[in-house]
Amino acid sequence: MRLIQFENAQGQRQVGIVDGDRVQVVRNSSSTRELALAAIRGQHSLQDEVSHRGCESGPDYAALLRNGQVLPPLDHEDPAHCLISGTGLTHLGSASTRDKMHQPQHLHQGEVEAGMTDTMRIFKWGLEGGKPAAGQVGAQPEWFYKGDGSIVIRPGADFPVPPFAEDAGEEPELTGLYVIGDDGQPYRLGYALGNEFSDHVMERRNYLYLAHSKLRFCAYGPELRVGELPRHLVGRSRILRDGQILWEKEFLSGEDNMCHSLANLEFHHFKYAQFLRPGDVHVHYFGTATLSFADGVKTRPGDRFQIRLDAFGAPLENGIGESAQPLDIGQVRQL
Repeated sequence: MRLIQFENAQGQRQVGIVDGDRVQVVRNSSSTRELALAAIRGQHSLQDEVSHRGCESGPDYAALLRNGQVLPPLDHEDPAHCLISGTGLTHLGSASTRDKMHQPQHLHQGEVEAGMTDTMRIFKWGLEGGKPAAGQVGAQPEWFYKGDGSIVIRPGADFPVPPFAEDAGEEPELTGLYVIGDDGQPYRLGYALGNEFSDHVMERRNYLYLAHSKLRFCAYGPELRVGELPRHLVGRSRILRDGQILWEKEFLSGEDNMCHSLANLEFHHFKYAQFLRPGDVHVHYFGTATLSFADGVKTRPGDRFQIRLDAFGAPLENGIGESAQPLDIGQVRQL
């Protein structure tokens, strides 16, 4: 089952199931979060909750996407209660690109090889202990904070770019979508395509700038895939410029292509008590091994990103917009 959230012709929020060309509208449902909390309280699955409410024939799906009516598939009415985070160096092909970005620029190749970077150390720890036996705690992955729900844009929308940004690069990833139940227990609804959108030039200057480079807008969706994640997934990441393909590459995901298990990544996020506030929404990016930046691509306003993976239905498409805010160095005032 693949769920979407959308606005109908009257501007009202609804939840739908993607069913071919049309959307089946879930009755008496205005948000995926509300649907999930009802399932948790009823002690049954999300699919059972949808079946209990029933559906009716709805609008044309392609038209919703074309008109910008499709919303992120899970959100919170108060953006401050939606936490966007992620983890890196989780995929088997991810270390090489990141290691090159994090190597001191002044060192010769021999000097680099003589000492392992922190990037490669974390990746090695993941290879050795990222998939622990059931009931065991595995190696801790890299973790980062992106922001709250206010930095999420709709599928199809343009990414705002702050005036201090040095790069506007895509990161094709899978995301886990979660709601915290009344009992403080995290519940995974499923997964969605994600574009984590980062500033790789800033990150390359010094790996300690990673935290700064991640504080950018992001997107996920358009569909929420309910249920378990296939172990091997093959997708395509593409950049379009003036309607033509500027860059395109395959990306792999699923646990067969990762050095961490999903359960281990989830444990090391939700082990923190402040992430277990009842009713909150969490969107967690699981990392990637494919970046256009690694191939020397420099994006610009007007470019379009397209991330496609057949198991997730419609592709996630977003563009690059103009500056998100004016740069005011003296914006803080003394009271």
